[in-house]
Amino acid sequence: MQKRVKVKPNSKQQKIEEQTDGSLLVHLKSPPVDGKANAELIKLLAQKFDVPKSYIRIKSGLSSRQKLIEIDN
Repeated sequence: MQKRVKVKPNSKQQKIEEQTDGSLLVHLKSPPVDGKANAELIKLLAQKFDVPKSYIRIKSGLSSRQKLIEIDN
């Protein structure tokens, strides 16, 4: 399964919002430095979809706010 994700780093709280187009808006506490925000994103998505973190990959947008995520089931 692939999901489009828009990331908002440095937010006050962590949360995932489902958008009307099926994409996700993810608020992260971590700053976008040294991959911290990406690591937090993978952890949050693993909890949401109830899969191990190793099942989630960032296909594109590693250093962008717009990302394409692939989730194995």
